[in-house]
Amino acid sequence: MTRAESLVLLNTGHGKGKSSAAFGVMGRGWARGWTVGVVQFVKGGKWRTGERKLADHLGVEWHTLGDGFTWESTDLDETAAKGRHAWEVAAAKLASGDYDLLILDEITYAVSYGWVAVEDVVAGIEARSPRTNVVMTGRDAAPELVEVADTATEMSKIKHAFDRGITAKKGIEY
Repeated sequence: MTRAESLVLLNTGHGKGKSSAAFGVMGRGWARGWTVGVVQFVKGGKWRTGERKLADHLGVEWHTLGDGFTWESTDLDETAAKGRHAWEVAAAKLASGDYDLLILDEITYAVSYGWVAVEDVVAGIEARSPRTNVVMTGRDAAPELVEVADTATEMSKIKHAFDRGITAKKGIEY
């Protein structure tokens, strides 16, 4: 067995828990004294999530750079521009050598919506600082993202409360 200097994890699929698992890694990394950063690609600044409150309490750097869900967007060009900007921020942080862990939350959507070329994301991941571990999240991960990951996990939905008309619950979904 060999020990890698850093790892790339991918949490994808249609089941619940992709971001929650990433934020569990955030907590572990912080507890080990790591420098941790989060870049969110879809959620906008109006979201006040429990994980953000925790990150603020812990002193984890957090960038919420989206403008919300695409189906709520009033200007898809602006939404796409924000997604591209989020990638520029993430790419700089990947290369910086300042982080032990970067979470790229909902990055798969930036790729699947065409905001960022998958080749650019793969190149950024491969060229990252050797010390920087990465967790990527989101549904429908491109095969290239699966390939660049050391560990890829697919969360599959068996059933979800939303299917019965139950809305997102503070403390559970956000």
